[in-house]
Amino acid sequence: MAKVTLVFAVLLILLGLIGFLGTGSEHPTALIPTWVGLAMGLFGLLAMDKRERKRKLFMHVNVTIGLVGYLGVMAEIVRSFFSKEVDPTALLAKTAMAWLLFIYVILCVRSFRAARRSGKV
Repeated sequence: MAKVTLVFAVLLILLGLIGFLGTGSEHPTALIPTWVGLAMGLFGLLAMDKRERKRKLFMHVNVTIGLVGYLGVMAEIVRSFFSKEVDPTALLAKTAMAWLLFIYVILCVRSFRAARRSGKV
């Protein structure tokens, strides 16, 4: 799962950079997916440790980052529906981030369950 984490980290980093640079945005909040991706990438690299305890710890940190990020971005999406001015580009970026994090968390949960069933835990 550490390699999958790195893939999702790169996708989030690119999403943030495209949202920020591609639209000429001056708002640093457009870089939030980049910061989440950098955190996930760092802990994803740390999860490549050969020691099982370290690997499990850092993967649990990553899934927690993913879940908290997903809940936060979903709250922002819901909040934007009640806002008078909605930026369609920002809403698209938030939706993309929500989907990426949702898929990532689901993949992690499935992996954790499979590991527990196989007796590797």
